[in-house]
Amino acid sequence: MKRLATSVFFLVSITIYSQSIYTRTLKLMGSRFDVTVVAESETKGNEYIDLAVAEITRIEKLISSWDAKSQTSEINRNSGIKPVVVDDELFQLIQRCIKISKLTNGAFDISYASMDKVWFFDGSMTEMPSEEAIKNSVAKVGYQNIILDEKNHSVFLKLEGMKIGFGAIGKGYAADRAKALLQSKGAISGIINASGDLNTWGKQPDGKDWLVAIVNPLNKDNVFSWMPVNNSAVVTSGNYEKYVKFNNVLYTHIIDPRTGYPATGILSATVFTANAELADALATSIFVMGVETGLDFVNQLKGVECIIVDKDNKIKTSKNINLKQTN
Repeated sequence: MKRLATSVFFLVSITIYSQSIYTRTLKLMGSRFDVTVVAESETKGNEYIDLAVAEITRIEKLISSWDAKSQTSEINRNSGIKPVVVDDELFQLIQRCIKISKLTNGAFDISYASMDKVWFFDGSMTEMPSEEAIKNSVAKVGYQNIILDEKNHSVFLKLEGMKIGFGAIGKGYAADRAKALLQSKGAISGIINASGDLNTWGKQPDGKDWLVAIVNPLNKDNVFSWMPVNNSAVVTSGNYEKYVKFNNVLYTHIIDPRTGYPATGILSATVFTANAELADALATSIFVMGVETGLDFVNQLKGVECIIVDKDNKIKTSKNINLKQTN
């Protein structure tokens, strides 16, 4: 359920008052991060950005399944063997992930990392995998087999060879934590943009809201609409360059962890809600659910809105979205 978000950008004002905008771009968690803060001086701006980078790096060491020393890797190594005692922070993150899995009927599932790779989006595939291969690829996937022990703060994966991964929620969580830390340290405004997992607070120096662009998935230079974002998160799920096509059906690289089949029908899904962690997970879930089910699902959630660009490059929105179209 690897996800790459590329459709969200921010627009900053060039009018500077007593505060200025400072931005740093760097690679963290294997992805591009843009950390933007409003501060009274370059020294203070860099201080805030350094704090954010340190926090994101700390989270990566906790949740990375690529780092052999992380607690997540320890959980995976002991799948089918024994429970692993973890920090409260990781325990609660996994607990929230399971709640989202239940909410989405398994469209979101951190045990997607157990999936065998049978789909390839590098141009090498000449035919679809067999039904048996697809079915077997998700045999060890299932959030129901993640066993949490609240008393001991332990995590146990019931099936041998089962794994968990935070690729569909980790960057959103990191953006939330970095934002919370900077706010606690007095940063009045900023944006944490984790490859499109974006969380904002405060306003631009001229008092205007931060703006995000909803872009045309087939032409990233073409903006459908600009939307103000006030102390909330925006996440876009979708990569329109990674897909395969068989029998005139376009299969994206985002795979339904319940079936092993790639998602179809959506080019991008953008979610607006209070925090990037939830937006991150829901954007992937909506992509898996499809247009109609995804919109119906979002319309039942309080404080969550979404914009979907379907396979025909048409915009579909949840009931409370009011798009201001660009020319």
